[in-house]
Amino acid sequence: MKWFISGAAALLLSACSPENQKVYAVDELVADDALLMKIIGACRNNPGELHDTPNCRNAEAADGRLRLERMGKALGG
Repeated sequence: MKWFISGAAALLLSACSPENQKVYAVDELVADDALLMKIIGACRNNPGELHDTPNCRNAEAADGRLRLERMGKALGG
């Protein structure tokens, strides 16, 4: 009986958890400008909730990498 109650509680709690989003790697975001801009826009629109999510951190890292690449090209590198 204890196992049944524990299992039912776990099932109910898992149903209430937020849906898992795909976490994009920095390289994936560097390669896809539209996806990068979409994620950065969402993160900057709601920084209180989304700032520490893996996608927001990876998007900021990808944006930083792209900025450095562009700066290097502009300086003749």
